[in-house]
Amino acid sequence: MFNALYSLIGIPFGYLMYLIYGICHNYALSIIVFTVITKLLLFPVNYKTQKSAARMQLLNPKLEKIRKSFANNNTRIQEETQKLYQEEGINPMASCLPALIQMLLLFGVIDVVYKPITHILRFSKGIRQAAFKIADGLVNGKGDFKALRSELTILDQVHKNPDKFTGITGGFLKKVTEFNDNYTLFGANLGKTPSLHPSSWTKEAVILAIIPFAAGLAQLLVSIYSQYHQKKTNPDMQGGGCMAVMMYLMPILSIVWAFALPAGIGFYWIWSSVFSFLITYGLNCYFTTERTVKINEKEKEKARIYAEKHPNKKTFMQRMLEQQAELERQQNGGKSGSGGEKKSRSEMNKQNREKLKEARKRFAEKYGEVYDDADDENDD
Repeated sequence: MFNALYSLIGIPFGYLMYLIYGICHNYALSIIVFTVITKLLLFPVNYKTQKSAARMQLLNPKLEKIRKSFANNNTRIQEETQKLYQEEGINPMASCLPALIQMLLLFGVIDVVYKPITHILRFSKGIRQAAFKIADGLVNGKGDFKALRSELTILDQVHKNPDKFTGITGGFLKKVTEFNDNYTLFGANLGKTPSLHPSSWTKEAVILAIIPFAAGLAQLLVSIYSQYHQKKTNPDMQGGGCMAVMMYLMPILSIVWAFALPAGIGFYWIWSSVFSFLITYGLNCYFTTERTVKINEKEKEKARIYAEKHPNKKTFMQRMLEQQAELERQQNGGKSGSGGEKKSRSEMNKQNREKLKEARKRFAEKYGEVYDDADDENDD
């Protein structure tokens, strides 16, 4: 399943990397250029997300007032919060889109790094199969052409045993040999997986081992800055402990994953984090309080006009909150969250007794028996 997902998303990114590599003729430099281009393509999404976050900061006093006014009524808090978002024209889930796009982007990058023979050298499936059959035999048959690492195995075996691949047509040996020379960072093969326990600490082993730690440090830079900016703009923000855990957890995970994947992935993460930091810093400087207030007024007016033109259309967030409110009303015995507090135990018992009394009355009428309210009073 994941292989199919990698391949599907990897196709467009493969074409992009093919064009970039045709100009740069160096894989490490191609990854940097590839990262720059994808960040530029995603810039409109990042801009919209940062704008939404800046506008949300303006709402913090109003949101705090709602929480204090309805401290014992979660349903009312949700209703008033949703109403405020709708009036302001803000989508609180806007930050989810960039995270989803980044995840899809990573799938594409993984496929491109794992399959350079497919995406960059553009050899046919038949030639790839012939090459892997040879490579598979050289590694004692411990391979599978469908495996994600199959093309990296071919590159490695062509480098170690070039004479075994002379019979493959299409200039395979020449092109792969040239690519192997350019598939490096300061002489380290980016198709290899970093290790803390290499057979020997060669120059290549050291460079490969540095890449995961550099990826973790780059991610830590982004995390520290994000937390600093949030505390600066919202000093009363809750959940500091959770944020501190996430600040260190993501860099650690980046290091762990970078040691489990080809070095090209970790190298991409380094530059992705660096450019993400630069873009986030630049946008935070752009969205000053004064500029955000002006933008907020324009967006509120747009939301008002849209609401007037589409009075019956509900946003996804609005529908979700309404469903949550309805669920809580049902749990409260049908009592509206906006009309009062939850029913007490005595009120619920009284309601249950009334239901039982009504059921007994219907049972007596059905079978021609005499129903006496006194029986129910005696039960009480």
